[in-house]
Amino acid sequence: MSSAPWRQMAAKMAAGAKVNDAEAGLGASVYHKNSAQIEQANVTDTAKPSYDYIVLVLQGGGALGAYQAGIFEGMAEAGYAPNWVAGVSIGAINAALIAGNPDGHRVERLREFWNLVSSGLAADAPTFFDPLHHAFNRASAALSAVVGVPGFYAPRVPPAMLVPDGHPNALSVYDTSLLRSTLTDMVDFDLINRRDTRFSVGAVNVHTGNSTYFDNEYDTIELDHVMASGALPPAFAPVEIDGSHFWDGGIVSNTPLWYVLDESPTMQGLIVQVDLFNARGELPQNLDQVMERHKDIIYSSKTRFNTSRVTDQESLRNALQRVLKRLPADLANDPDVRALSDSLRGPKIDIVHLINRRYSYTSSSKDNDFSRATVKQLWESGLDDARRTIHHPEWLRRSTMGEGIRVFDLAH
Repeated sequence: MSSAPWRQMAAKMAAGAKVNDAEAGLGASVYHKNSAQIEQANVTDTAKPSYDYIVLVLQGGGALGAYQAGIFEGMAEAGYAPNWVAGVSIGAINAALIAGNPDGHRVERLREFWNLVSSGLAADAPTFFDPLHHAFNRASAALSAVVGVPGFYAPRVPPAMLVPDGHPNALSVYDTSLLRSTLTDMVDFDLINRRDTRFSVGAVNVHTGNSTYFDNEYDTIELDHVMASGALPPAFAPVEIDGSHFWDGGIVSNTPLWYVLDESPTMQGLIVQVDLFNARGELPQNLDQVMERHKDIIYSSKTRFNTSRVTDQESLRNALQRVLKRLPADLANDPDVRALSDSLRGPKIDIVHLINRRYSYTSSSKDNDFSRATVKQLWESGLDDARRTIHHPEWLRRSTMGEGIRVFDLAH
């Protein structure tokens, strides 16, 4: 391929321009062949902030995880490739595909995975007619529920209700052997355990109900850790690890943000938090919208709590700092005053909040719609949101690390 078209496309991306489907569509031949080049592109900007750590925080959401893949592509092409990925559920799977592949091949591997799982229904619906889109999405989700998803899961035969109590096959509707095979082929766990990129995935202990994180900083990561993080009941069976059984981490908290902050109390870095469910929404007009809104609130609630907790703690830290400055100088060496002063040494972090909220013709089963058309649109929406956020004026003004924690929500 001639280098001229690539230079033209790279220039468009560097300028924040939207490239056309032939250049950037999911599975498009030109873009697909140059995934490694795009990921390695050195898109520089004199106002680009400098961070010690760039953390990508990925929540659960099934098929909606294609949006996360688009976000990663946008970060990588702009030179913000993360050196720490933390996820739960589908976020854990995307995190494994990122950390378990070398630089320059991660976008390509994500594209391979999402092309595989969306290969069951590749048709599309006209973009100008929302009711047809609603019907198409519901049909696609129903197909996934009945026959499964290629490379991901398949209905159990015989079904769980016909299996004796206590048998492992009695604990879930679907068999995830396909996903085991897919991740074995696509993820290099030796690479993850070399710790070039920090990797953390959340699960829930079935016996205690407590959240647990598996982290290559402390653990030798294996396939079962990723499978456990995505084992959402009753669809998927719990995964046994060291004598305990684990379910999907999203049951307790659908975002690893607080784990990341707890693990790095003095971190100077950028956290990109990608939410697949939108906390804000209109009053539902029918039962399907009621179920969709219910799901959005459930799976976005912990995200709002975590972000609010971060900003509240930062406000308290600033208030304490102001109070300490008013104390007499002779109290500076008081043990209690020193202890309070030490507690002020918090992180210096920018949290960029990206939310999947780009199209209206969704349904309550949107997280199970693995059609090629929907996956392609989700990926492109994530890529577009990442590009617009990185090139946003408020973002570009941030040239040095400031004090405390700042939260950005720029992609509307």
